[in-house]
Amino acid sequence: MSLTDLGLTAEQERVYRLLLRDPRATVRPDAWPVVAELRTLGLVDEGLAPVPPAAAVDLLVRRRVERAQRQLGGLALAWTVLTELAEEQRSGRPVQLVEHLPDAPAVVRRVRALLDDEPGELLQLRTRVVGEDGTLADEGLRALLARGLRSRTLCPAGVLDDADQARRGRRRHALGDLHRVTFEPVRRVAVVNRAVVLVQADPCRPAAGAVQVRQPGIAALLVEVFEGMWERGRDLDDLPLSPAERRVLHALVHQDTDEAAARSAAMSVRKFRAHVADLRTRLGARTRFQIALLARERGWL
Repeated sequence: MSLTDLGLTAEQERVYRLLLRDPRATVRPDAWPVVAELRTLGLVDEGLAPVPPAAAVDLLVRRRVERAQRQLGGLALAWTVLTELAEEQRSGRPVQLVEHLPDAPAVVRRVRALLDDEPGELLQLRTRVVGEDGTLADEGLRALLARGLRSRTLCPAGVLDDADQARRGRRRHALGDLHRVTFEPVRRVAVVNRAVVLVQADPCRPAAGAVQVRQPGIAALLVEVFEGMWERGRDLDDLPLSPAERRVLHALVHQDTDEAAARSAAMSVRKFRAHVADLRTRLGARTRFQIALLARERGWL
């Protein structure tokens, strides 16, 4: 293997090897442009001394890796083109860079159509875990996950105050749609296959549907934002108790019946029982006694 395999020309390699063997060697005038190229590459310093071989190879390898990454980035655009062509074939009309989808069912149909063609990755920022706002149904999500879909969803931590939402979030997490919660502001956004972005059309009117954008720069920016929020987010079972959960846990320990405990926690019996079921799932407990025991172990009591 020669340095030409790492990106140097034959003349650049010849001059570098000459200087490496004898740093005081005289370089012919016709080779000065080559020396200037080696300086630009970082293989020769200001005094025309060659950098050590290990440093030279490291520089060249990193340049090759960076070039390969740029090439792979270009190839990734092929998936965008494929998605667009598949959509044109499916719909029988040209794909628009920016398109308004009028309502939640239209958003669900579009996300499902994009993922049916290429079940790659779905990233979502959602204000609720599941609702009438463009959420894939569990059955459809399960089918896509079975085909290899990688799905991650971020929701505000406050949604877990609703026992039903908390339960649904844990169920979808168990299905494979990984969920985390964030304490940062959230707008409804979905990024499909890192190529197609769907953003809530009007933050004040959830019924206004979504705007679909097919623009690599915007998609890349939102993916970067999502990854940062995901990294800063918290796992569903790595959160302190909400005020409602604390009241339920305290009532569970100190009251004998659900009715008395619900009155003590200032909520309906149905909501109290829903919170107890959620705490049981969260703690991996089978009985109320185990809930209290495991809660004490975690320092919740």
